[in-house]
Amino acid sequence: MSTTFTLGELTIHRIIEQESPFEDPLTFFPALTRQQLDENRSWLEPAALDPATGKMNFCFQSYVVRTPHHTILVDSCIGNDKDRATRPLWHMKRDDTFMRGLATAGLTPADIDVVMCTHLHVDHVGWNTRLDNGRWVPTFPNARYLFSEREYAYWADQHAKTPIACIADSVIPIVDAKRADFVTSDHALDDHVRLLPTPGHTPDHFAVLLGRATPNAILTGDLIHSPIQARYPEISMRADTDPAQSAATRRSFLERVSEARTLCCTAHFPSPSTTRFTRWGDGFRCEPA
Repeated sequence: MSTTFTLGELTIHRIIEQESPFEDPLTFFPALTRQQLDENRSWLEPAALDPATGKMNFCFQSYVVRTPHHTILVDSCIGNDKDRATRPLWHMKRDDTFMRGLATAGLTPADIDVVMCTHLHVDHVGWNTRLDNGRWVPTFPNARYLFSEREYAYWADQHAKTPIACIADSVIPIVDAKRADFVTSDHALDDHVRLLPTPGHTPDHFAVLLGRATPNAILTGDLIHSPIQARYPEISMRADTDPAQSAATRRSFLERVSEARTLCCTAHFPSPSTTRFTRWGDGFRCEPA
C-alpha cells in the first residue's frame, strides 16, 4: 500500500507494509497507568487504540522522499524471509506488500539512491536485504545506505556479545557489501534533506528534516510511537536504551514542532500517520494532517 503527497519540490510516498492492532499499551509503555489510559480512551479509540482487542494500532511503514537530487528510502520496515521467532506476524514472512507499495509509487528497488535508517531496530532495517540463493544481499542495488556511525558501533558491539538477528541479516551484509556510509546524526545529504539527532530510543537515533532552511516536514522515526506519548512525553517505551533521555528528547522535539506547526511524518502512528502537534496542558495533542 502506498500514499503520496507533495511538499514544494519534494514528493513523499508512504510505503505501508503492515497496519493492525499490535501490543497492549500498558505493556509497551511500562510507566503508563491504567488511569491515564482510561482518561484518554475516548480520543485514542478507535484510530490509535483498537476497542476490540485493547491493543494499540500500529503502522509499519517506510517513507520514500523524492528531491530534485535523490530518491531516498527512510527506514526499510520488516522484510521477507527473516527469522523473527518472537514476532509471529514477521517471522519468515513472504508477501509482496512492500514491493507492491513501491510499484504503486512508480518505483522499483533500482530507483532508490539512498537508504537512511533512523536507527537499527528490527522493524526499520528489514528490507535492507533480501535472500538470494541463501545469501543476504542489498535489496536496493544502486543505493548507498546511511547509518549513524555511533549507532552502528553500539549495535555491532551488542551483536558481538549476544547475536542479534536483524543485525546479522539486515545490517552487517550491507557493510560487507561495501554499500554503507557511516555518518554523524546531524549529517546533511543535500539542501533538502538533513538529519536531526534525537537520541534516547537508541543511542544515536536521528530524525530526518525535509525542506530548505526551515523544515517543511520531519520524519520522526521512533522518537515517538503513539499519540499517548504526545499527551505524556515523559512516558517511554520498554525498549528505549535510555528512557530518561528518550523522554527529554521527545519533550524538546514536541516543544519545537508545536511552536513551528511543523508537519510530522511518524513511523508508527495509525494512518494517515502525518500530524501536527499542538499544546495540551503540560503535554501535546495530535492533529492528523
